[in-house]
Amino acid sequence: MMMVSSKILSSLQCLTLLYLFTVTFASTEEATALLKWKATFKNQNNSLLASWTPSSNACRDWYGVKCFNGRVNTLNITNTSVSATLYVFPFSSLPFLENLNLSMNNFSGIIPPEISNLTNLVYLDLNINQISGTIPPQIGSLTKLQILRIFDNHLNGSIPEEIGYLRSLTKLSLGRNFLSGSIPASLRNLNNLSFLFLYENQLSGSIPKEIGYLRSLSELDLSSNSLNGSIPASLGNLNNLTYLYLSDNHISGSIPEEIGYLRSLSELDLSYNSLNGSIPVSLGNLNNLSFLSLRENQLSGSIPQEIGYLRSLTDLRLNNNFLNGSIPLEISYLRSLSFIDLSINSLNGSIPASLGNLRNVQRMFLDENNLTEEIPLSMCNLKSLEILFLRRNNLKGKVPQCLGNISGLKVMTMSRNNLNGEIPSSISNLKSLQILDLGRNSLEGAIPQCFGNINTLQVFDMQNNKLSGTLPTNFSIGSSLISLNLHGNELEGEIPRSLANCKKLQVLDLGNNHLNDTFPMWLGTLLELRVLRLTSNKLYGPIRSSGAEIMFPDLRTIDLSNNAFSKDLPTSLFQHLKGMRTIDQTMMVPSYEGDGSYEDSIVVASKGLKLEVLRILSLYTVIDLSNNKFEGHIPSVLGDLIALRVLNISHNRLKGHIPPSLGRLSVVESLDLSFNRLSGEIPQQLASLTSLEFLNLSHNYLQGCIPQGPQFHTFENSSFDGNDGLRGFPVSKGCGNDPVSETNYTVSALADQESNSEFLNDFWKAALMGYGSGLCIGLSIMYFMILTRNPKWLARIIEEMEHKINMRRRKKQRG
Repeated sequence: MMMVSSKILSSLQCLTLLYLFTVTFASTEEATALLKWKATFKNQNNSLLASWTPSSNACRDWYGVKCFNGRVNTLNITNTSVSATLYVFPFSSLPFLENLNLSMNNFSGIIPPEISNLTNLVYLDLNINQISGTIPPQIGSLTKLQILRIFDNHLNGSIPEEIGYLRSLTKLSLGRNFLSGSIPASLRNLNNLSFLFLYENQLSGSIPKEIGYLRSLSELDLSSNSLNGSIPASLGNLNNLTYLYLSDNHISGSIPEEIGYLRSLSELDLSYNSLNGSIPVSLGNLNNLSFLSLRENQLSGSIPQEIGYLRSLTDLRLNNNFLNGSIPLEISYLRSLSFIDLSINSLNGSIPASLGNLRNVQRMFLDENNLTEEIPLSMCNLKSLEILFLRRNNLKGKVPQCLGNISGLKVMTMSRNNLNGEIPSSISNLKSLQILDLGRNSLEGAIPQCFGNINTLQVFDMQNNKLSGTLPTNFSIGSSLISLNLHGNELEGEIPRSLANCKKLQVLDLGNNHLNDTFPMWLGTLLELRVLRLTSNKLYGPIRSSGAEIMFPDLRTIDLSNNAFSKDLPTSLFQHLKGMRTIDQTMMVPSYEGDGSYEDSIVVASKGLKLEVLRILSLYTVIDLSNNKFEGHIPSVLGDLIALRVLNISHNRLKGHIPPSLGRLSVVESLDLSFNRLSGEIPQQLASLTSLEFLNLSHNYLQGCIPQGPQFHTFENSSFDGNDGLRGFPVSKGCGNDPVSETNYTVSALADQESNSEFLNDFWKAALMGYGSGLCIGLSIMYFMILTRNPKWLARIIEEMEHKINMRRRKKQRG
């Protein structure tokens, strides 16, 4: 018995040694293959993979490597900054690999077809890399695969039909690539699929109705593609669906009633499509819905009152459609609502007072509708409100004083309504207020002085109202003010010196008021100031340099038109405008906290028209000094401001020549020098301005040939009116550019001069004949000669007569 036991024990020991030998051998082969792959990495000094050495145990010591029964089972090197390819990955040497995670690295190149050798693979994650090329059809051989994630790469081509062979697949994520073609109908075979993410690709065609057969599907995201056609009614079969994202496609037709069958749905986003028809009443069945976005479609009809049944709703976005009718009172039942956007529709009627019941709402957008009547006082009950947009409606009455009690309010815009009364002083209590836009109403009275003390305020827009009195004088140090627009009011007095405390100020528009002051050169210390508009006030005097080394370094628009500024143009100011010396294509508009929906706007006199320009800081570089009393010459330094798009110095008293340096303004679109006393020729350099669309040199004393060039051929006579000395196209035929025309002109001029001389002799003879033969006969002869001669010389005759008479007078005086 003892001998049998010892034999069995000996046999077991041999088997154990044989097994260990086999395991050690297999691990060595896999480790060697992985080391060969690691040797191709571009960054060999990777600290996380320093443990990968021939002398260490791969299964025990290597980072990201796990084994089962001595064979590599898991390789997880996610987010290890590896820069490599998969070309020499040991696909055939890792037959027992089940989990492969190479995500969040810098893998590039294609997915090799040899990936089909990983037949035991269950989890494959290649997301957030630089992998390109197509998805190899051989991936269909990985029949045990349950999770496939290759999102956020550079994959192109179509989704292979062979993915439909992966019947064990539960998650398929191919989003954020460049995949094209249609969604393969073979996906209907993936009965276990719960997540399907194909968002942010270039997929086209319609949504396959077969997707409606995937009863296990809980999340479906096909957003940001080029899908068209209608939403298949079969999606109503997906009883387990919790997230449905079809936004940002070209989907048309109506929203199927069947969407209302998805009782498990938590988020529904159909925005940015071409859906039409009405909002189906069946959406009221979605009791679990927390997010509903139908924005940016072509939906019409009224908002169904059944929306009020969605008691779990926290985010409602129906903006940018053609919805009409009134705001349903039932929306006030949505007590969990924190975000509501009904803007840019055709909603009418009054704002329901019951909206004051939405105590949790933080952002409310009702702007750009046809809402009427007064702002209900119940709005002051919205204690959680941070952003309120009511602009572009037909609201009337006063701005409620009690809005000053909403302590967390950050943004309030009510511009372009019919509001009247005074600005509530209580608004100055809002210590978190960042944007206040009440422009384009009929507000009156003075601006409360306390507004200058709101340190958080970034935008203060009261343009085009009827405000009177003086500007606040107490703008404090540490002010956050970025944009101050008081254009088009009845404000008086001086520009407050305390504005120099607003170090972040980028836009200052005080135009079209009754301000009486000299030019505020001290504003030049505001290093971020980009727009300065003081047009149409009572500003006066010369513009003198402050002597500072840095002055208006980032100014892009300066409009001082329609004032009484005098003396020479401010050469020293132009020399400091560094922001106009570089054509900056990357210049951004100001960014305001709280909400990105506010855009600065100014009215620019460009191309002979007054245009309202949005996004002004990224589009226009303007100097407008027109309608003042400037004298002297045009400084040649203006030619250094090569970023200028609009230059208007018309209606002044400028004299001298047009500087040739203006020919360096390569992007100028509008140039107006009209109604001055400029003389000399038009510089030939202006003909090189290929961006010039509007030119006005009229009513000066210019002479000589009009330069010829591609843009100059597009200008009409009106561009040169009132300059009698100009010739050439378009005011006359031919000029110095055409040799034949020049010769003809020279000959013609000599002939005219000779004819003029003869004519003058004959004229004086006729005058003498008048003495001998009688005044009547002489005048008759003069009339006949004038009638038969070219009448254009009459002016010259009169000038010569006047000259001779003056000479005789002087001789008599000297005698």
